[in-house]
Amino acid sequence: MNNGFVTQEIKNNIAEITFGTPKSNSLPGEILEKLAQTILDEGAKEEVKAIFLKSEGGKAFCAGASFDELLEIEDLEKSKKFFGGFAKVLNAMRSCGKLVIVRVQGKTTGGGVGIACAADYCFATKDAAMALTELNLGIGPFVIGPYVERKIGKSAYSAMSIDADFRSAEWCEKHDVYHSVSATIAEMDAQLQLFLEKLSHRSSDALALIKKVSWEGTEHFEELMPERIHMSASLILEDSAKKNIEMIKERLRAK
Repeated sequence: MNNGFVTQEIKNNIAEITFGTPKSNSLPGEILEKLAQTILDEGAKEEVKAIFLKSEGGKAFCAGASFDELLEIEDLEKSKKFFGGFAKVLNAMRSCGKLVIVRVQGKTTGGGVGIACAADYCFATKDAAMALTELNLGIGPFVIGPYVERKIGKSAYSAMSIDADFRSAEWCEKHDVYHSVSATIAEMDAQLQLFLEKLSHRSSDALALIKKVSWEGTEHFEELMPERIHMSASLILEDSAKKNIEMIKERLRAK
């Protein structure tokens, strides 16, 4: 459990998937692989009408890639496998055949932004600011890029990639990343339960077709991934990237 977990259960025809890791729900490779497979497995179940994806705790939603694991990567193949894990999660969300509803309870960075942007519908709190912080490490948001760009547009995606600054929940709502923003986690969860209750009574066929139509024109995302994975995988091996990660870890420890 120290490296994190992924759990799933079906409630009222909704598959609830929860992931969590000790360090701000940052994601190591093992959890990425398990999360992607769980999304596909739950999406394949006939009784499941939608997937509800959330992270553990009341603070950060997801801090992206695990710094500890990034520091351990020493060769390109292992690096490509790690970044390929994020690609698998996002592609599973896109291709699983069921609507994916995401709950963002707090700040999210890097790959966590990708998960929020790959959602079909996303609930958040006013504290759920997000940032593409990859440039701080010496890489870029290449793997998640197509999903983020689909939601907010190329210009806004480029700006987020370059300045690595946080955007407020209000900004995210205006740019269609979040579809419902609540003042507190309790209020968000109340809205979420009402929403999921409604979905549980909807036509399975209609929901599946909405999913299909919503993602039309994204079939090429899979074709983009090998090159995008290679971009991040090669950059993270540079000494400067390792030093950046160590410095960020030191700052976090000092807080």
